Amino acid sequence: MPFTPFHMGPGIAIKAVLQGSFSLMVFGWAQIIMDIQPLLVMITGEGHLHGFSHTFVGAALLSVVAALSGKHLAQWGLKWLGINRFMATHISWPVAFFSAAIGCATHVLLDAIMHHDVEPFYPVSLTNPLLNLLSNPALHQLCLYSGLIGGAVFFVVAWWQRRRQKQFKETSHPQ
Repeated sequence: MPFTPFHMGPGIAIKAVLQGSFSLMVFGWAQIIMDIQPLLVMITGEGHLHGFSHTFVGAALLSVVAALSGKHLAQWGLKWLGINRFMATHISWPVAFFSAAIGCATHVLLDAIMHHDVEPFYPVSLTNPLLNLLSNPALHQLCLYSGLIGGAVFFVVAWWQRRRQKQFKETSHPQ
């Protein structure tokens, strides 16, 4: 099914570790970009469901599209959601490209494990050595738990950083 939320779990875990060096919004936008081709196949009934977009070569090309279109879209979305009250909403171009690349690559990786029609190494190989590397329930659990644990780690790190900044301000500028 296109636009599955399970793909966001690993992104949340990556965000927890990399914090401001990774954009979860651009990562999420990359997930949507990756599934446009399967959605069109589902609507029209024509084509290969997980076609070229679900290869690492296709993902590399789509990561450029996701970064170029997602950087400003993500910044606007963060401001619209009011996130800028809590943290910086500027996303640098390197962060946008890195986040989009990780988003597209993990999308191919996760779908290759689950779907028999994904050919991740096309045009070099038409086989999928990643298929059934994990069972579908185990893959879903990995995505779910990585998101839950990543979310918890993200908020603990953010709380700790705010607390540390507050302590630094109090010791630097005693009143």
